[in-house]
Amino acid sequence: MKTVKVGWEDNKKNKYLHVIEFENGYSASIISHSLSYGGKFGLFEVAVLHDGEIVVDTPITNDAIGWLDFAGVAGILKDIEELPPRN
Repeated sequence: MKTVKVGWEDNKKNKYLHVIEFENGYSASIISHSLSYGGKFGLFEVAVLHDGEIVVDTPITNDAIGWLDFAGVAGILKDIEELPPRN
């Protein structure tokens, strides 16, 4: 798992964005801000990405997953890491 910092991280204003790349070709966008699902409550939203685009046809989700705490984010990251490579 490779962490790629993309964008802002400003905990004083409750803004957070990280992208994590995986060896299987997928990546995960992790965000938290006032407009993300749960962001107003300090929670996170995760989206599955491939080639920089949101992927909505994985067994994990068909949309972004919101309202996640740290443990929830970690679980989704593990699931993404275990996906088979995309054709």
